[in-house]
Amino acid sequence: MEEHSLLRRQVDWAAVRSKAFTQAHGARKPADTYGAIGSALQTIGDGHSAFWEPWQAKENLGSSAVFLDGLRGRSLKNGIGYISLPGLQGSQKTYDKYVRQGRDAVAKADRTASCGWVVDLRSNTGGNMWPMLAVVGPILGDGQVGMFVDADGKKSVWSIKHGAPYVDGKSKGWGDGQPVARSMPPVAVLTGEQTASAGEAVVVAFRGRPDTRFFGERTNGVPTANKAYRLPDGAMLILTEGKNADRTGRTYDAAIPPDEEIVKDPRPVARNRDEVLEAAQSWLLQQNACRQP
Repeated sequence: MEEHSLLRRQVDWAAVRSKAFTQAHGARKPADTYGAIGSALQTIGDGHSAFWEPWQAKENLGSSAVFLDGLRGRSLKNGIGYISLPGLQGSQKTYDKYVRQGRDAVAKADRTASCGWVVDLRSNTGGNMWPMLAVVGPILGDGQVGMFVDADGKKSVWSIKHGAPYVDGKSKGWGDGQPVARSMPPVAVLTGEQTASAGEAVVVAFRGRPDTRFFGERTNGVPTANKAYRLPDGAMLILTEGKNADRTGRTYDAAIPPDEEIVKDPRPVARNRDEVLEAAQSWLLQQNACRQP
């Protein structure tokens, strides 16, 4: 924590260390230190770090913990493509399945040669950002799309190449993505209060992109980068080590507001309406690529 935490320069580490060792006094086994570790993380106060006991790590990273039902693609009216990206946490096998299913969903939605796209991140509660970018990479477009920035200002650049994600020029796996019919199409990104962590990283990747607009509600407010450290007994320390920054270099460490804020109409008459999606489609149809002759 002292060496890598994003907020390490704002913490009195002597005090944190003293309190932790006092709390863990008399520990005989790793589990006896869990309370001290959790308290230390709370003292840092970045709002995103976490500590998982062995059973939690096993549960959170097991394939059974991940549901891909929300990973869907379809073609909307007037030639607009739609892809929804849910949160993702699990094993490498789960990540691979997510990318296969997601890329198939994009291809399905693009069969009518989509003029523009809706990328729905409203149910994306976070997890691993790289499979998500591997799915939407062809829509996002090649080039630098964002970066991590640590407490010292050191940057690790995210980029898309042939539709696949890279960090500092190194592939994150999964190979090239299938190009979408229209290169650099207009994109409407949908966000909400559940859009968190890795979901917010995808939001950041679209920030600063030409012909892109954001609709819905502000995001959850943890657009920061975590790294997982597995401890000897199987517990995991999830430590926030950097801010996310978009392609322009702007950093984010709080909730990200949309361009058009749209709050769900609570009246029964509007129960089956999706005002956010309607607004996104209306905007896309005004763009040159989707404007009807």
